[in-house]
Amino acid sequence: MIDSIVSTQTTLARSRVVRMVYASLGMLWLGIAIVGIVVPLIPTTGPVLLAGFFFSRSSERFDLWLVSHRVFGPIIRDWRAGVGFSPRLKAIAVIAIVATFTLSVGWIVDSRPVRVGLVLFAIGLIRYILRLPTKR
Repeated sequence: MIDSIVSTQTTLARSRVVRMVYASLGMLWLGIAIVGIVVPLIPTTGPVLLAGFFFSRSSERFDLWLVSHRVFGPIIRDWRAGVGFSPRLKAIAVIAIVATFTLSVGWIVDSRPVRVGLVLFAIGLIRYILRLPTKR
């Protein structure tokens, strides 16, 4: 099953340089996802999905490793299958967005237009997450 998900979702870039860039970006986002497991306010799901996207275009081996990973694999497989996210995962994502954007808007950013932009962006992200399919 995992091989079929990988083979149907893998579209390797033709250029070796582009594949190396994709692999580097995949590693970067995977690193951010790993940090997100340990640090409470850093999200994990989004970076894992980005890593899966970049790995699917850079290397079948990296893509297969990520899809079959014990922690990250189910996220990638569910996303690619169109199954959606569990209600718990959606709640965690919304809470993380609210917490991080509240910190940014409340204490870090001084510019009023940037604050408004961040609030609008956070609302858009939350709406997007809530509109995604919910896994049963």
